[in-house]
Amino acid sequence: MVFTLLLGALAFLTFPFDRKGNVIHLYARLWGRLILWASGVKVKIRGLERIAPGRPYIFMANHLSAYDIFVLLSELPVQFRWLAKAELFRIPVLGWAMGTAGYISLDRSEPKKAYRSMEEAARRIREGTSVVIFPEGTRSKDGRLQPFLKGGFTLAVKSQVPIVPISISGTWEIMPPQSRKVRKGDVEVVVGEPIETKGYTMKEREELMKRVSEAISANLREGRG
Repeated sequence: MVFTLLLGALAFLTFPFDRKGNVIHLYARLWGRLILWASGVKVKIRGLERIAPGRPYIFMANHLSAYDIFVLLSELPVQFRWLAKAELFRIPVLGWAMGTAGYISLDRSEPKKAYRSMEEAARRIREGTSVVIFPEGTRSKDGRLQPFLKGGFTLAVKSQVPIVPISISGTWEIMPPQSRKVRKGDVEVVVGEPIETKGYTMKEREELMKRVSEAISANLREGRG
């Protein structure tokens, strides 16, 4: 809580001079690292050399625990933004912080709003903003990879930027869904080979989903090994 309040105050003071949210993202990275340190969580990450500096990506990771957020903030050494439901932007303080950090709102309340949100998100990605998505849509209840939702792959087809599959192991044991107890432990992260999306159409989303799912699954086995 102390880390959150302190870095939140810094974000408030920085925002007038950092409209793109780049410095605020660095605060978020520090926030993630401090929470992992305070929780006794150690992270080993492999495959960072597969990420080309300065190129936009859509990072897609499996989702086991709330600690996935801290792990990705701490360990991905690039500027990225989260895609988040529009409802979260209406929460006092949290919504403001997300907006200042440049997070991208997706409004699914109506088809027209959902379409406009997706077009805006795709535009920002094409212009150079990398994003992180949990394609399962929610945390796994049993620690296994769940079926993917189509939204992230619609965005990938519209933006035509590579998808980077990310496999996270160990966070489910540290803090399972529905639990508030945090256990010390080790986390393994494998950054997979980028998957090009150029040339893909909406009719081929299923094929793209299958490729990403297989890549995350294979690297999960590698990470556990």
